[in-house]
Formats: sequence, C-alpha cells, structure tokens
Amino acid sequence: MSALPAFIPDDAPVTFPGLERRSIRRLLAPLDHLAANSSRFIGASPGHFSRDGRSYSLPRYLYVGPKGGGDVIRIGIFATIHGDEPEGALALPRFLHSLEQNPEIAEGYALFIYPVCNPTGFEDNTRHARSGRDLNREFWKQTDQPEVRFLESEIWMQSFHGIITLHSDDTSHGLYGFVKGNVLSKHLIQPALLEAGRFLPRNHGARIDGFNAESGVIHDGYPGMLQSIPGMAHPPFEITLETPQLAPLHRQVNALVAALQTILVEYRYLQAIAQNI
Repeated sequence: MSALPAFIPDDAPVTFPGLERRSIRRLLAPLDHLAANSSRFIGASPGHFSRDGRSYSLPRYLYVGPKGGGDVIRIGIFATIHGDEPEGALALPRFLHSLEQNPEIAEGYALFIYPVCNPTGFEDNTRHARSGRDLNREFWKQTDQPEVRFLESEIWMQSFHGIITLHSDDTSHGLYGFVKGNVLSKHLIQPALLEAGRFLPRNHGARIDGFNAESGVIHDGYPGMLQSIPGMAHPPFEITLETPQLAPLHRQVNALVAALQTILVEYRYLQAIAQNI
C-alpha cells in the first residue's frame, strides 16, 4: 500500500477522486484500497435502495482499534448527508490512514464510518437527495426516505457512544460546530476546534447559521437533523463539525483529521477520569 502523509502540506497540489464526474466509486476508491490492505479496516454496503430505476447502496466501513482495557467504544462518523458537501468524505481516508500509522489513537474503539449518506445528492452535486428532500431534516420523523431509514436503523442497532457528523458551510469564514446529547459533547468540541484551528480559523460570530453561538459552538440544532434517538435517558455525545467550504480543500481535510483524532483521544481520557471518580 502506498504511504500517505497524515497531513497534507499547505503547498501540496491536492486532487481527490470524485469531484470531476461525481462518481461514488471513485470517491470511495481510497477507502476501498485501505480496506483491502488493512487488518483493522473492513467495508460493506448493507443498505440498498432504488431511485429512478437505478440501484444504490449506503457504504459502511468499520475500523477496529487495538484492544483497550475496558468495553469497546462505538463511534459513528457520518459524512455527505448533503450531497454537495463531500469534504468530510474526502477527509476520511486521511484520518483512517493516520490511525493505521498511529493505532494507539484508536485504542479501544470501533469506528463505524458512513462516508456517503446521500449518494444521489452526491452524484448530482446537490444539497438534497434526488427525491428533492433535505435528508438532514428527516431523522426520527417516520420518513419514507430510504437513506434516512437505513441510517436510523444503524443508530438504533449500534447503540453508539458517540455520533460525529461532518459538514461544510459555504457561508462561513471559519470552523464551527454543533453539540447535543451527552454533557461530554461540549468538553470534546472545544479541544477539537482548537486542534483544527492549526489549519483553519474559527468562526467566532455571535450568530452562526441562524443560531446563537459562542466561540464557534452552537448548542441548538435543526429539527430532523442526524442525531441519536430522541428522548434517550443516556444519549451519546453528538458533535457536528463544519468547515468553511470556500477554504482550500487540503486545509479542510487537515482540520477534520486533527479534530477527529482529538475527539478520540479526549473522549477516552474523559471516560478514564469518570471511571476513577
């Protein structure tokens, strides 16, 4: 397997598969290559549906880190729920390669990776799915959208300890994020944004995307956005990371890799502290 740097140099001429022809196969090629050459990373496409006479699947990958000292921590990472925001999917191969190079980062984790949650929107380079619906407003509303129904079933069955969603925002000049769920969410996003800030500025606006914000963190969210099952007594931590889409792509990739690595390290540390209290 060819070696890839954990971070992309600022001056590197970066090109990624999938941008020219909006080909899902080409977008996923780096992940498939990694899965074919890794003992810890496997891929599957368990969710299938039809649209306009064509068959589609929702790819799912699993990365299993080295065995830790306790129960396995299950984290779901979701990208491209808006089809015109592929930056998260493009960052995932770099992130996973960094774990191959430094497996201790993922010690004790099972990472469930969903890189293309909106395959028809990605093909069409549109925010919405080909059905015309914004999938990120359909969760837990008894929707008829097959993509959302599959992802809901995954969230239900896997009982994630954490849910991370990757987005990009073409109206923001800097990084920011949403937090929901477990109280630990707010203790995870600040160090994640701090590390990501080595590559991109943070959005410090008092209002971001129509919500009140503080230091780039929003504690609210849209009804129907991708999240855990509403009303859970012990919800997982939930973080949505947003990069400024108009920033250079390699900087967005590097920022997301840094943020994801930091969340894994910080969550394991916080769990260890909680167990010792």
